[in-house]
Amino acid sequence: MMATGTAVFTNPDDYRAGMDDVKLDLVLTGRGDFKARLTWIKLPQLNLLRSRENVPRIAYVSLAPVRTFVSFPLASPSSLVWNGVELRPGDIVLHSCGERSHQWTKGPSQWALVSFPPGQLPYYCKVLAELNLIEQPVGRILRPPPSAAVQLRRLYSKACRLAETKPDIFSEREAARALEQELIFTIVECLATAQPLFIRQHHADIMTRFESALRMDLEKRLGLSELCATIGVPERTLRDVCARSLGASPGQYIRLRRLNFVRAELRRADPVTTSVAQIARRYRFSELGRFAAIYRRIFGEFPSVTLASK
Repeated sequence: MMATGTAVFTNPDDYRAGMDDVKLDLVLTGRGDFKARLTWIKLPQLNLLRSRENVPRIAYVSLAPVRTFVSFPLASPSSLVWNGVELRPGDIVLHSCGERSHQWTKGPSQWALVSFPPGQLPYYCKVLAELNLIEQPVGRILRPPPSAAVQLRRLYSKACRLAETKPDIFSEREAARALEQELIFTIVECLATAQPLFIRQHHADIMTRFESALRMDLEKRLGLSELCATIGVPERTLRDVCARSLGASPGQYIRLRRLNFVRAELRRADPVTTSVAQIARRYRFSELGRFAAIYRRIFGEFPSVTLASK
């Protein structure tokens, strides 16, 4: 069944809920009101998603194992860093099955996500390019020739513009099929002619264990040495890997996560029955004056303003 749509989000929770087969845990890292636009196209073989975001953030991305995913930056220059590697315009990420990875942005960003039904991408690669696409335990960054990469970005952007401005065209079966076939051929051409980049799989494994440890640590406050013992890596290693994968130290990331949890609760809370202090202390911010100053520096407003704007 074919379907298209586009929506603008000002709440990160609503934005996350707008994605199918993708879980995006967002940690906002820069000032400004969050705003994002999603455009999606569902074709018989391909699902397309374009995201445009206006503020820097860190995302822990979990992909459903029911489809095969390919992603790439759409903006030039790119502000995307995936698993510690800064993506250039034209780079493509071929994701592993059910992948969990970190993606962070240095500013406003645009990125694309394409997914195939199980087995279809290897099939197309074999038939169209005699390429044996072997599934890997970790995602790979591929760098196709500039001409192929430019063609893919142009075609993808064209499809998304049509979904936003002339969505009725996708009800014309032949037009939609022609667009889908051209996208499939262009993606296969990029994969078949690309050069692979080196990926630190060990770093990705460390970051996955780090996220798991943080999710078990919502109630108690583990120190950095205790987190490292839980993960099984030296403190220096965790600091180095976090700097690459998150653009932040472990301590900075943990504090940013808690600040984002506070902001999400303040946006949902009833200002008549809830206070800023209650929510701040729930997330282990005991020095309320210092907390308010940090909160304002990150989000551009005091927490009391967030609560009152409900």
